[in-house]
Amino acid sequence: MKVGIIRCNQTEDLCPGTSCFKALKTGSGAFQNSSENEIIGFVSCGGCPGKKAIPRALKMIEKGADAIAISTCISKGAPIKFPCPHFEMIKNALKQNLPENIKILDNTH
Repeated sequence: MKVGIIRCNQTEDLCPGTSCFKALKTGSGAFQNSSENEIIGFVSCGGCPGKKAIPRALKMIEKGADAIAISTCISKGAPIKFPCPHFEMIKNALKQNLPENIKILDNTH
């Protein structure tokens, strides 16, 4: 699976993405049903309320992503223990605006 990851803009200073990359490499977490994974891009949502998630996801799809993962920092609040209050809105907007063949993952690790 070729994956583009969208992360929380507010956790960029706290998290270098290590757990996301490890899950992708080892096929764990959201990537457990895929034997070969490749990172296409690792971008932020653009800041609240996720205003750049769609154009950034589309750019990663243009570059070859066949899946977009909404990082665990957005969906579950790791590492700051505060899930994004805009998670469902971002997820629904991605579903509505991305091609139907693109898989959307709720988390990474």
